[in-house]
Amino acid sequence: MSDASFDSQLRENEAEFGDYFALLKPRVMTLVVFTAFVGLLAAPVAVHPFVGFCAILFIAVGGGASGALNMWYDADIDAVMKRTAKRPIPAGRVSREEALAIGLTLSVFACVFLGLATNWLAAGLLAFTIFFYVVIYTMWLKRATPQNIVIGGAAGAFPPMIGWAAATGDISTASVLMFCLTFLWTPPHFWALALFMRSDYDVAKVPMLTVTHGRPATRAHILGYTVLLAAFAVGLGFTQVGGPIYIATALVLNALFLRGAWQIWRRDEVACEADNFKVERSFFKLSLLYLFAHFGAILVEAGLDRMGAW
Repeated sequence: MSDASFDSQLRENEAEFGDYFALLKPRVMTLVVFTAFVGLLAAPVAVHPFVGFCAILFIAVGGGASGALNMWYDADIDAVMKRTAKRPIPAGRVSREEALAIGLTLSVFACVFLGLATNWLAAGLLAFTIFFYVVIYTMWLKRATPQNIVIGGAAGAFPPMIGWAAATGDISTASVLMFCLTFLWTPPHFWALALFMRSDYDVAKVPMLTVTHGRPATRAHILGYTVLLAAFAVGLGFTQVGGPIYIATALVLNALFLRGAWQIWRRDEVACEADNFKVERSFFKLSLLYLFAHFGAILVEAGLDRMGAW
């Protein structure tokens, strides 16, 4: 290889700021920030705007740290899956050692400063969330059980509890149900994706339910979890963070979600292959709206409560 070709290859693989930012999984971080923000504002205790900003910032950094540590450990399977092959580590732009150092540093920074800015219960919940996502889910369950996404979903469900704890210093029924909303949403959301992305998990040898038990069993699980999710989602409307706007939103969205899960359950492989998993893809897109709309309704209710208090 000529010197010019070698230099060109180095420039192609040289990491840029965007590569390091991609380590933090910004799309996932968006959900973390939003649900934590809703938990913070829905809490019955007013928080100084600067303290609230710091709380959300450190929660976001903690979520990003989890993403970096996940990419560090999962670099081997990311390299063989189509949807992850272009991530910074398998693409050769960031080393695993760099990702590990960034993840650990940001984890300590986020937890310590969240504790100093708010309280140590919130910091402890954030530290446990990072530990749960990296150790319990990524290192252990993801490659060990088809229920990986169920148990691992707890990590993504903690942010509203952390936001609530940052404001109040405690845990309540409302914050636990906000946790349950995200926790029970995660399996049907990811299993719908796995139905039309099964080949990725086959190649990576990740024991997703579609791989170990097949698509018919996965469809039945999606329906079961959606029924359970609907009950918790509507029930949340009768806590202190609920109200008529939230209840109306929950009733409409859960009716649509249950309808979609029922349609998926009734599908067979011939129909799926014939229309390229059209129903499953639509359900997955609806699942993205589902969670943001529920937490958005909680945010609106919190805003109306604050206006009423004035």
